[in-house]
Amino acid sequence: MSVSIDISGLSHQRIHVVPSPLAELGMALHALSEPGHHPGLQGWVTAVSARLEPCLADRLCEADFLWRSAFSDVFAPFAGIPGQSALPGATLAEELDLLDKLTDEQFVDAALEFTCQSTSHSEPDRAILGDPAVQRRALDLAAARGPQQVRFTQRLLDEPPAVRAWLRQLLEDCEEAFFADTWARLSHQLAADARHKTELLRRKGLAEALKAISGAVSLDESGHRITVDKITTGHTTTGPGGLVLVPTSLGWPHLMVLHRRDWQATITYPISAPGLTAPPTVEQLTRRMSALAHPVRMRLCRHLARGSYTTSELADAHGMTAPEISRHLSVLKKADLITTRRRGRYVQHQLDISVVSRLGSDFIEGVLR
Repeated sequence: MSVSIDISGLSHQRIHVVPSPLAELGMALHALSEPGHHPGLQGWVTAVSARLEPCLADRLCEADFLWRSAFSDVFAPFAGIPGQSALPGATLAEELDLLDKLTDEQFVDAALEFTCQSTSHSEPDRAILGDPAVQRRALDLAAARGPQQVRFTQRLLDEPPAVRAWLRQLLEDCEEAFFADTWARLSHQLAADARHKTELLRRKGLAEALKAISGAVSLDESGHRITVDKITTGHTTTGPGGLVLVPTSLGWPHLMVLHRRDWQATITYPISAPGLTAPPTVEQLTRRMSALAHPVRMRLCRHLARGSYTTSELADAHGMTAPEISRHLSVLKKADLITTRRRGRYVQHQLDISVVSRLGSDFIEGVLR
């Protein structure tokens, strides 16, 4: 599973690393609504939540489905501008002006992502505002989320300009209440990261720049396809447009790819992570969890967590043959869950506690990536 971007014919001049105040505000709102996703931001979330005016907090609750469960593409309006070459604005006001330039169809489709994950990928010629069947489906899906989402969806379908104006005012009030201070603190760090990645792109090429962004992002040998390792599937192409890389300071562990049809391809990546090791790929994570799912291997891990043992010792302890034990050890070894060392003529195996202890956080990082 992965999201791929076909970049055939894309020159380095059309690749841009640019911070986005609107995307960072979206990340901030997500962190406020889902603090469990961002344990490293607990202090910031507590401080901001404590000083929010009750009225603004209530208004944020009205719309939090726009950023709680899915990061709506309304926070990257530059990508929807015709020509697929626009860039994020330098200020929140500039980016909100870009949001105003989206068509009603674009705005509604992006905003409805929280209910139906957008129809634009699979049914590109279907117009939401002109198709009653699509509207009924959007309302049915919203109903599963609760009456508040139904009301919002109905209003969005009936009055897109009014909802857009309401959302703009809400985001402007957030800037005044807390985000201006946050952006002033983070913007220099984001700009420095953007300069670093741009210089890396110029000096060492796209493959190295992507590697610096995340171990989950890679360029194939042909240089024509970017693959982002995620527990989802998607595809887009840069075509005549460009590729925008947007750093975020508040976004870890989320690594997001905008792959909406006819929108500019965009990767939003966290500039720092709390861990010291590179995150495992989805394939590695699947292999490790599958390896531990077998009851015999679970029992072997109990022994191997306590010390180093040979295959023969494990066979005796578990009442199994050495070949049977070897097969289970092979599965654990392929999953990088055990280490092996030779002492004279004996080969001893031991559980890699550091890898196993990270499985919970690795799983969370993987599903949220």
